[in-house]
Amino acid sequence: MKSIRHAVTALVLTVLAVVTAAGLLVLAVARRVVTPTARATDTEILAVDTGAQTIELTRTPDTELPGRYGLFTTGTHGYVKLGAVLSADGARVRRKLLTQIDPGARIDRSAAFSGWYYSSPRELHLRWENVLIGSPSGPCPAWLFPAAPDAPASDIWVIQIHGRGGNRAECLRAVPVFHSLGMANLVVSYRNDGEAPRTRGGAYALGASEWRDVDSAISYALRHGAKRVLLMGWSMGGAIALQTAVSSGHRSVIAGLVLESPVIDWRSVLRFQAREQGVRDPLPALAMTVLSSPVTARWGGADDAIPFDRLDMLARAHELDVPILILHSDDDGFVPADASHALADERPDIVTMPHFTVARHAKLWNYDQTGWTRAITEWAAAQDLSASA
Repeated sequence: MKSIRHAVTALVLTVLAVVTAAGLLVLAVARRVVTPTARATDTEILAVDTGAQTIELTRTPDTELPGRYGLFTTGTHGYVKLGAVLSADGARVRRKLLTQIDPGARIDRSAAFSGWYYSSPRELHLRWENVLIGSPSGPCPAWLFPAAPDAPASDIWVIQIHGRGGNRAECLRAVPVFHSLGMANLVVSYRNDGEAPRTRGGAYALGASEWRDVDSAISYALRHGAKRVLLMGWSMGGAIALQTAVSSGHRSVIAGLVLESPVIDWRSVLRFQAREQGVRDPLPALAMTVLSSPVTARWGGADDAIPFDRLDMLARAHELDVPILILHSDDDGFVPADASHALADERPDIVTMPHFTVARHAKLWNYDQTGWTRAITEWAAAQDLSASA
């Protein structure tokens, strides 16, 4: 009898341990979704030739891309710019350095490949100023690039919104094209991005609350001379732009959306990313269930319940009522383009989606600057949005 009791007790403890372990794993997956994290390293610096000004990196689908990019490093340089691919084999790729690295510089091995390219507004050689935008989360820093004083001015301001795990520098690539169209650029920050104020829990809401900071930026633009605004969102910034477009009290002044590698539906994105990281079903679904419930959202690291239904812009496509330009590479590799194509199919009356491939996630400007710029300028002219249209 005693042996039976011991066996039952052992079985119960084993079951409890398994359930507890599974529960902790679900919570860990949930927290990964909403917790801002440091930039992840995704390549290694294998060699630097300061005479030839070249750099060798481990070969990945990103590091082998043609075009101009950036590389976050540690040591003497925190960020360097990269140019053309000079050679490659199965394990490494050699690229031209566009940032001068002198002999004796210390460059650590771990690095993060980036599409940002520009790291400071000074690099654009355009007039700009630092401004603060008062929002429900507190004062949010922004960069304002006024329209060129010697060019026909548009009454439209562009409000640019960076993506998850990034900051305003991600958006700098797009400033020149809109500046050439006569538009002022307001490049904004939002809660919990490391520059704007931190909320109580410091977690992302995946666009469900961040849009309020963008709405405050619209108010700022209207107070300072804008008549209409164009929202441009990068990756998660695209989700924020879409939420602003359907939720803002300023909807009537939103002239259009430009979405670069956008998140249209978080559920499909998170399932894809889970598969890529080897996280099997049903953990992603359980993690989203945890995050969407007011009872358990805090356990998953969220400040409040994440309304995944409200964030699904395929389901809400009928609510969109402004012209939308989607720039998305078919082989994005991080945010699948499927939902973008589905939105274009659902709303062909307002969505324009030129074909891009190879460019990966949020690197279309880097890979094909000419095609990317042409897509924006032609779309703006077709919608009568530019000063010269």
